[in-house]
Amino acid sequence: MIYHKDAYLVVIGGAEDKTADKVILNRLVELTKKKDPKFLVITTATEKPREAGEQYTKVFRSLGIAKTVVLNIESREDANREEIFNEMEEGDCIFFTGGDQLRISSILGGTRVHDLLHRALHEGKIIAGTSAGASMMSEIMVVEGIDEEAPSRCTIKMAPGMGLIEGVIIDQHFNQRGRIGRLLSAIAQNPHSLGIGIDENTAIVLNHYNTFEVIGSGVVTIIDGRNIAFTNTCEQYPDEPLAITNVRVHVLPKGYGYNLTTKDPIIQYEKVQDQS
Repeated sequence: MIYHKDAYLVVIGGAEDKTADKVILNRLVELTKKKDPKFLVITTATEKPREAGEQYTKVFRSLGIAKTVVLNIESREDANREEIFNEMEEGDCIFFTGGDQLRISSILGGTRVHDLLHRALHEGKIIAGTSAGASMMSEIMVVEGIDEEAPSRCTIKMAPGMGLIEGVIIDQHFNQRGRIGRLLSAIAQNPHSLGIGIDENTAIVLNHYNTFEVIGSGVVTIIDGRNIAFTNTCEQYPDEPLAITNVRVHVLPKGYGYNLTTKDPIIQYEKVQDQS
């Protein structure tokens, strides 16, 4: 939960524009509200940390960010090192690259870095992540699943995430990789959680009101399973097709939003925020 009015979570569905208008990455710069902010790029998720670090350093420099520090945290020992902790305390925006979300949670979970991430949301910092860096933000994350096929009962693998957003399961590259089936399967198994599927070059910007705005070129798909009437989800015959009824779905492009507290979509998000 975000408590500080200047803190934001920016959750990106992957493949964000880095060469043209850079709408999503530009928003990160705007949200810091500082003349000379310090950006941190955490490359834990990727197997090519040097390339990812150089790429984002170059992009953020093109957006006017003079201070970008790349932190390649490769082990739990790294995640508890004093110098890493000090660098993160001084950062204004903490950005997670894509890769493997399980690397993030298994390496950072329960460490000093993990604690600092939660504290950062009380101190007015920005935390952003793309692709795997988006999935890791939820309490439960999808680690693996079959794309572009009819959903099955129990063919997806899930694991605990970093818990930066409560009560949600986030999936990324959503419509581009046909992932609605696997998110439906995840919600069938966890109907108390809200499914949030984020397209490529699309992001949600979550604030301390517990509402988010959709930005970017794609859409965000919300799956609300609180009123599921029936599902055949169980471990027996896991490869059989999933049956699920009475699921509520919202599809939200840029300019729309969602209230995570009331579970209601927001039409004309900016006008609603102007009135709050």
